[in-house]
Amino acid sequence: MKTKIALLVTFILLLAFAPLQAHIAQTTADPQILAEIAKIKAIDNHAHPLRYVAAGEQPDDEYDALPLEGLEPFGLPPRLSPTNPEYIGAWRALFSYRYDDMSEAHLKELAAAKQRVMRERSEEYPNWVLDQAGIETMLANRVAMGRGLKTPRFRWVSFADALMVPLNNEASRRENPDYKVFYVGEAKLLKRYMAESKIAALPATLNEYLKNVVTATLERHKRDGAVAAKFEAAYLRRLDFDEASEAEARRVYEKYVKGGEPPAAEYKTLQDYLFRYIASECGRLGMAVHIHALDGAGSFYKQSGSNPLLLESAFNDPGLRKTNFVIVHGGYPFTRQTASLMGKANVYADFSAQTFFLYPRALSEVLRSWLEYFPEKVLFGTDAFALTPEIGWEESAWLAVVTARQALALALTGMLNDGEISRDRAVELARMVMRENAARLYNFSK
Repeated sequence: MKTKIALLVTFILLLAFAPLQAHIAQTTADPQILAEIAKIKAIDNHAHPLRYVAAGEQPDDEYDALPLEGLEPFGLPPRLSPTNPEYIGAWRALFSYRYDDMSEAHLKELAAAKQRVMRERSEEYPNWVLDQAGIETMLANRVAMGRGLKTPRFRWVSFADALMVPLNNEASRRENPDYKVFYVGEAKLLKRYMAESKIAALPATLNEYLKNVVTATLERHKRDGAVAAKFEAAYLRRLDFDEASEAEARRVYEKYVKGGEPPAAEYKTLQDYLFRYIASECGRLGMAVHIHALDGAGSFYKQSGSNPLLLESAFNDPGLRKTNFVIVHGGYPFTRQTASLMGKANVYADFSAQTFFLYPRALSEVLRSWLEYFPEKVLFGTDAFALTPEIGWEESAWLAVVTARQALALALTGMLNDGEISRDRAVELARMVMRENAARLYNFSK
């Protein structure tokens, strides 16, 4: 009897895990599918490219609203380690690196080669990097654009968090060392936005703040070419932007705008209201709203606070149905939760950063699960950024693109082998993911 029960349990477990095992078993990509994917000129939904800087000029410091400099030391996954040998492949492809190692002498030679290419290409250097990576258009998440980052190759994504935290943030800064650094950056950016709006001090009323600072800033960004506004709020608080009354938000703002620390619950109410107001204005202006959701950087980052399911209330707001939302980084590691949210008409997700957090096989499992849910909502992205002098946004973009193409080929090959899709459908899905979904979302010409 015990033997029969054991066999029955084994059989049930085999049935339960059969689909999972089929996904994991796919380790080789179909060569034809991979070749077709390699031809696609991609639209990169999320990156932090650097503007062109000539010799002797000030380094670019506008590549992110919340740069990581100043944080306490924190760990990096293996693929982001400066010693990851995969970067040798990037150096060979981009700068004709001739070696198989990362010796100090060879890295000096690499630095000279990189500087030579930058000097020769001048302001065309960023475009040249995109050409080498097979990227047609890159969405640049930056405080402001700059030399070499011109449309249509680069499209601007501005930052919105500073508009959401206008009051005294000292209580939040005391909460953990990461917040202590990040809130300083947001205060600096808000002052910049106010100066650009010709506002010297915070307005006395919430209505004036909304009109003369928030809306004025978003409208200016739209005029300057922004296609989306980005929230990095998970570095500042949880993503639970609950419904909040205008009257209560007005009371909190007008009580504390002249000074004093607002209690956490009251300040959250104001922030929640401002988030939804900003999202609504973005919808009116035809700008998407990008929301960072990822196991982010920093020793004190709150992973549970970036679960994309925390955004469910905002996504379900009938007043925000004209706003398109993008879950940037796909909510990793909460990727199954992200897949469920893509069922909402105005919610998309990219898999940027997963392209260098995960190896191709692991990423292919994420992509396959998404493609089996809502393939028209999946966007390619790199999250290219500068890590060290040797590993800049160029190298991280190259590694991300190579990983994405390999992972997508593995996912589609598995679906093809399991009879879920035809070969023609596989190529169609590849084009959707790598460019067409984004082209439709942002109304780019194909």
